[in-house]
Amino acid sequence: MLMPKRVKHRKQFRGNMAGKAMRGNTLSYGEFGLVAVEPAWIRSNQIEAARVALTRYTKRVGNVWIKIFPDKPVTAKPAETRMGSGKGTVEYWVAVVKPGRVMFEIGGVPEDQAREALRLAMHKLPCKCKIVSKADLEGGAE
Repeated sequence: MLMPKRVKHRKQFRGNMAGKAMRGNTLSYGEFGLVAVEPAWIRSNQIEAARVALTRYTKRVGNVWIKIFPDKPVTAKPAETRMGSGKGTVEYWVAVVKPGRVMFEIGGVPEDQAREALRLAMHKLPCKCKIVSKADLEGGAE
């Protein structure tokens, strides 16, 4: 699973996911990409599941780039615990994704294979996504 090696603060506030992605909204490496359409927290195991789906379908031909990293700790308190006594322990790590964010890029494979691989990866993620190509995004910023 992806997680930071070390962090400045062990626990974080929840924050908010308002607005569109200002960074990471262009294809910088591959020819096709998977773009988030709605805001979400994407867990490290979901990122890994999508990565495995991409690489399995392409039979490890071509390249896959993961453009998101889970750097936000999410805490949870144990079941049947009374209120109070502080914040819970860190349970998992998430990447905060806003609409327009390119999450995965793929290159070096034919278009139909790339689109099918991205479609399979899309089913592993908790938010609505769309598949874009370099030609789609060069038409103008979304």
